[in-house]
Amino acid sequence: MTDLPHPRANPHLVGHQAAERVFLDAWNSGRMAHAWLLTGPKGIGKATLAYRIARFALAGGGEGGGLFGGPPDSLEISADHPVFHQMASQAHRDLKAIERGVADEKKGKLKSEIVVDDVRKIGDLFHQTADAGWRGVLIDAADEMNRNAANAVLKVLEEPPRQALILLVCHSPGRLLPTIRSRCRKLALNPLSEQHVSQLLSHYRPELTDSEIAALARLGEGSLGKALGLAAEGGLELYQELMGLLVALPRLDVPALHAFADRTSRPEAEAAWRTVTELLVWWLARLVQVGGREGRGMTEVVPGEGQVMARLLAAASLERWLELWEKVSALFGRTDAVNLDRKQAILTAFLAIERLAKG
Repeated sequence: MTDLPHPRANPHLVGHQAAERVFLDAWNSGRMAHAWLLTGPKGIGKATLAYRIARFALAGGGEGGGLFGGPPDSLEISADHPVFHQMASQAHRDLKAIERGVADEKKGKLKSEIVVDDVRKIGDLFHQTADAGWRGVLIDAADEMNRNAANAVLKVLEEPPRQALILLVCHSPGRLLPTIRSRCRKLALNPLSEQHVSQLLSHYRPELTDSEIAALARLGEGSLGKALGLAAEGGLELYQELMGLLVALPRLDVPALHAFADRTSRPEAEAAWRTVTELLVWWLARLVQVGGREGRGMTEVVPGEGQVMARLLAAASLERWLELWEKVSALFGRTDAVNLDRKQAILTAFLAIERLAKG
């Protein structure tokens, strides 16, 4: 297994050449926006691109324009460049990277949001003289800022210093203040192709079989981060167990369900609980999506999945499955919010599915 490097130390960018070209064109035009909002699902490479942009700008615009000179044609900065090393070690004086702070150092638990004290570093940066002309701020992720932190960033966006580059990585743009969104140039990144996710899984998890890689790439839905997380948490095995329970419908194997719920709801099984609940909600959403498509075609994650979905969609209307998806999602959210019995939540969700499957 090869560890996935932190975005600040990752020299590789896969699948986002179009987004890179947009920034390069703006840079080469001489009319570049001072603030960029990089949007898209989690785990697709937004932060990797943001650090790639920051390295490029703080290195003075890259390392040349190719064989015949001219404007730069790539954001790539070689891994042995001083700027790359400084940024990877968080030692570059002209870049402030803002993330959620640590809430519990012993457990390594992060705060739930970026607070105003975190963003006050920006003022210190913009009051100092830059080494290479440009100074950068990278916020990962901007939609994790609380109201006070967002208002502090907004003040900087309203009156940006000369040669300031502000990069906001954002998973859910709708959670940002509209006034922040309106002052940024949006750079939307698409999910990675299944082929790209498979290639990257092969690199970072070479011990996986071809069939495991294909299944994880489908579960990842264009997010390498999600696919790697599932691989690390035994997500594929848990998904196969979920399907083993669902394939028995319209009559559940109750002893098997109880054993599964017991094992995944224990206090020490936090990761398993999180993975199972996310996968079940995702699967129900996928069932609704398949039911809403003419022909009900789908690419299976595991063999037999399509037959299960076809059987369930024939047993109850799409509206009823949509309602169940909403209820199960709310049930798991409420269970986490007020610390309800996790085993009971899993049993309740599966028994509700069984009732609909019986028609």
